[in-house]
Amino acid sequence: MGLRESLGAGSAAGVADDGAAVVGERGPRRRVLDLTVRSPVLAGSGRARLLLPRRWSREASRRWPVLWLLHGAGHGTAGHTAWTDHTDVEELTEDADVIVVMPDGDPCGNYTDWWNRGDGGAPKWETFHLAELRQILERGYRAGPDRAVAGNAMGGLGALAYAARHRGLFRAAASFSGLVHTLYRDPAGLDVADLVQLGVAIGAPSLDWTDVWGDPEEQRVVWRQHNPYDLADRLAGVRVHVSSGDGTRGPCDSRPAPGRDVVESLAHTVSQEFAGKLRKIGVPVSTHFYRGTHTWPYWRRELRATLPALLAEIT
Repeated sequence: MGLRESLGAGSAAGVADDGAAVVGERGPRRRVLDLTVRSPVLAGSGRARLLLPRRWSREASRRWPVLWLLHGAGHGTAGHTAWTDHTDVEELTEDADVIVVMPDGDPCGNYTDWWNRGDGGAPKWETFHLAELRQILERGYRAGPDRAVAGNAMGGLGALAYAARHRGLFRAAASFSGLVHTLYRDPAGLDVADLVQLGVAIGAPSLDWTDVWGDPEEQRVVWRQHNPYDLADRLAGVRVHVSSGDGTRGPCDSRPAPGRDVVESLAHTVSQEFAGKLRKIGVPVSTHFYRGTHTWPYWRRELRATLPALLAEIT
């Protein structure tokens, strides 16, 4: 079957344990394959973009390592194209013998199965990514067991939460400007919980922001179960990298900023807190803290710098 052909429900392209299945494939250009997945846990369809190795074949006898790239908030329904839209990841991985997976994570999905006032149910982004999509890729696209994960902003939170919550699933994890301490409170400024609230208000205005993990005080246990800072000890054995700007104008900013970027400044603070905790408990971590804002030119630069180390862990 050619990469540009559409698939029907229940195709041989791989079916997850719960029945999630690829219902559409599209190959907009060489190496790029876009999947549409019918998913019970999303109450609809999810999407993912793959970058395939040069010698990839669905019929190959071998399997390929997998690099997951998770996007940040606010990308509408095109989150799965964010990394190829804003970075040179296609060129960077041209000669890499890996499958790059870039799944949609919703504008405000927070890479988690939503608490929904204790009732659970859709959306379950964590289940979609790490159960359904992973099984589909392994059963229908020759994905192997060696994995690394990285993400920017909301995706940085997701990358480290996924690696910590699913021990042994990822060999390396990197956060670029991730809000990796979700319970951090700044009495004089912005809290991470404020950004979760804002993200839901923009991305899903009909929903209550506490549907994600509940209220950060009343459901503190739920928040801690998804907070990389609280799960830091579970990253032992994972190659961890954390980076962020300080919120001031830096070398990749093309125009003067009207003031400090408060989101990046917060990411800088919590990333330093997180890295400090890792070092305190004896978990190795590499870091890069720099002048800069919460924008794609910096994440493009960070991916370029970090990619060799991520790939070294899985190839």
